[in-house]
Amino acid sequence: MSVIVDTSVWVEFFAGRKVSALDDALRQGVVALSPIVAAELVSGAHRERERVALVSFLEDLPLVETPLEHWVRVGDMRRRCREKGLSVSIPDAHVAQCTLDHDALLLSRDAIFQKIARWTALRVHAAS
Repeated sequence: MSVIVDTSVWVEFFAGRKVSALDDALRQGVVALSPIVAAELVSGAHRERERVALVSFLEDLPLVETPLEHWVRVGDMRRRCREKGLSVSIPDAHVAQCTLDHDALLLSRDAIFQKIARWTALRVHAAS
């Protein structure tokens, strides 16, 4: 089973905090990278040296492909969640849909994904 990692967990990891579930997934070689998470991480780099090291690390992870059909499903998910009274951002819906598209497990510290999981088949592990 592959693992998609949300930005919230990567931030902890790159800050040097222990994230056992991510460490295990990296060791097993099952982590896949959502394109929007890559963009969020790179946008948070404060120095060029940090950005270069980050990009070098991310290049070693398989990137989740996101064809048009994926983005249609992202929009459908947001619409269905909104009908249930849940407002979901496009980036969060994208990460959730990447996870669903790949029948993966999502590692996240963000509560929105637990809420999305109530209305979808999303599987979330609250990484700590």
